[in-house]
Amino acid sequence: MKTLEERLDEEKLINEFEGQRDFEKSSWHYWFIATIAFSWSAYQLYMVIDPGNSSYVRFVHLAFGIALAFSMHAMSKNSKLKSTITWYDFIIMGIGIIAILYQWFAYRDLAMRAGAWTQLDVIMGILTVLVVLEASRRVMGLPLMLVAIIFLAYDYFGPYLPDAIAHKGASINKMVGQMVLTTEGIFGVPLGVSASFVFLFVLFGALLDKAGAGEYFIKVAYTLLGRYDGGPAKAAVAASGMFGMISGSSIANTVTVGTFTIPLMKRLGFSAHKAAAVETAASVNGQLMPPIMGAAAFIMAEFLGLSYTDIVFAAFIPAFTCYAALFYIVHLEAKKHGLKGEDPSVLGRTWPIFIRGIHYLIPIFFLIYTLIVLKQSAQSAAFSAIMFLMIIMVTQKPLKALFNKEKITFPLVVEGFTDIANGMVAGGKNMVSIAVATAVAGIIVGSVTLTGIGLILAEVIDNLSGGYIMSVLLLTMFVSLVLGMGLPTTANYIVMASLTAPIIMDLSASNGYLIPMIAAHMFVFYFGILADDTPPVGMAAYAAAAIAKSDPIVTGIQAFIYDMRTALLPFMFFFNNELLLIQSVDANDPNDASLWVWITNPFEIALIFGGSVLGMFAFTSVTQGFILMKTNIIERLALIAVIPLLMLPKLIAVKLGLPSHYFSYIIGLSIYGVIYFGQRMRIKKQQALA
Repeated sequence: MKTLEERLDEEKLINEFEGQRDFEKSSWHYWFIATIAFSWSAYQLYMVIDPGNSSYVRFVHLAFGIALAFSMHAMSKNSKLKSTITWYDFIIMGIGIIAILYQWFAYRDLAMRAGAWTQLDVIMGILTVLVVLEASRRVMGLPLMLVAIIFLAYDYFGPYLPDAIAHKGASINKMVGQMVLTTEGIFGVPLGVSASFVFLFVLFGALLDKAGAGEYFIKVAYTLLGRYDGGPAKAAVAASGMFGMISGSSIANTVTVGTFTIPLMKRLGFSAHKAAAVETAASVNGQLMPPIMGAAAFIMAEFLGLSYTDIVFAAFIPAFTCYAALFYIVHLEAKKHGLKGEDPSVLGRTWPIFIRGIHYLIPIFFLIYTLIVLKQSAQSAAFSAIMFLMIIMVTQKPLKALFNKEKITFPLVVEGFTDIANGMVAGGKNMVSIAVATAVAGIIVGSVTLTGIGLILAEVIDNLSGGYIMSVLLLTMFVSLVLGMGLPTTANYIVMASLTAPIIMDLSASNGYLIPMIAAHMFVFYFGILADDTPPVGMAAYAAAAIAKSDPIVTGIQAFIYDMRTALLPFMFFFNNELLLIQSVDANDPNDASLWVWITNPFEIALIFGGSVLGMFAFTSVTQGFILMKTNIIERLALIAVIPLLMLPKLIAVKLGLPSHYFSYIIGLSIYGVIYFGQRMRIKKQQALA
């Protein structure tokens, strides 16, 4: 187990990169923040038992988020401001909470006078917008706040803009009504999803981590994989993937796993920037892993009118393909540079370590069972899993003492409740950025609805792309990556889903491509994922570089190179929807959900998954220039041909006039096999000559 000192060091590093104040436990500031965070978690759990009005829940949810945002984050990085919560922090916090809760107290009156807002309504609305924007600046920096301000300016100054993007404009009263006094803006769908679903899953992850699951995942991955070539790097990939299932924060993932794996990678021969880049790429992609998926999965489900389990089902193959490819990248890096694994004698035995912490897997499987088999709502399933996990947290240490024939003491029992309390606090703290991001993203969504900018943008993109669907996708990718330099993943997804996902659907339909809405939304989500390692702003890269003592820009570039496979996948599942385990029936309207059916045949799923993984391996070998040995130009060109043969089999079968898409798989595997066994023969000849 990690010592208390090691845990505190990790928390300090996370706080530093997330720009949080860091108080000692002896400080009243610490207990003030802890009380708010614990109360927020308790409130969200109570709301599952007694739901009440969903709008009221949103108001209180954001009020808690604002209170923590101004308590945890200083106005600037000035060391004095970060060492205390100032009097003006309390004033701004109080104004924000009063302005937000005004919606609660005046809820019925506001509904009665919709559109005929009083002066007080407008003032409270303006204050809400200003406080939310300032909270966004403190928690996530300038980019998201500036994007929201640009949209607000566009709403107001519409008549004075160039003809191509001009509109009739909106008054202050109309803007305030849209952004605050209705459920079209700040208190819209994104914040509603944050309040109803996301919080519970984030809390589940925080409790699981405090129970010791995060450390358990690292140990299992390390003992299982550490002995192989590049073992610590492979352990970093596996541990980050497992930790990503319960975290949803790439920075927390990087710091928690990286403090253990990065020094090991360096010790066994990885350069500092490559060790940091491996951890960055693995941690950033943790947001692809169900069940949390960086909170975007829940919002996507709400936008598309699908169940959360549908989103998880669709995300399964791309997520695991992505991690398999990163695992292969690490393997090739180790082979290229002759990096060996750890001495098995220092690793310990895998099975005893696995068994000692197997109880951490039970709540995860329980959550999956209630979601998929019992088909409970995401909210009910998460709540049940949390209650089950709390029982485990209280009983695990006494039961361990009982099995070891040790005395069960009162402090041992209390430790379980302390872990729960710490998990409740961590859950509240972890939710601040998501609550604030969804609130600000609501402003952008409200602006899109108010001005109809989506139609204007569709025309602009259509003109720029010349009507070619690939040009549309490349433009969307570029915009997502640019926004990704400053926006958190969830906010990036909301903005792009509101602006460009409908455009992708319209222009793909006009170009003869029948795709489901989920493919367009997954496309923008995947490029939003790259936010945390996109140079020069990727915060996960900065966190990993700090641990590795490497250049953060070089680390970010190397991590982005490793993540090129993540950039390939969205194009693959756009042209091959079966990678999302969905296929079309014979119809003409791609917006009709009834035209799409899920693939449930185990053989087809295995074939799609296998083809996807091998196709991504081929792409990895092209970018790394290596399989068993360095590839020559002919082998690289052949591998490039393998990628579409294995990942777009039906499209290739149509283009080449093949009788079945199975022939595409056969041709692709044959080419790959010839290259692989050809290299094996060359190596044997070289060894014989030596």
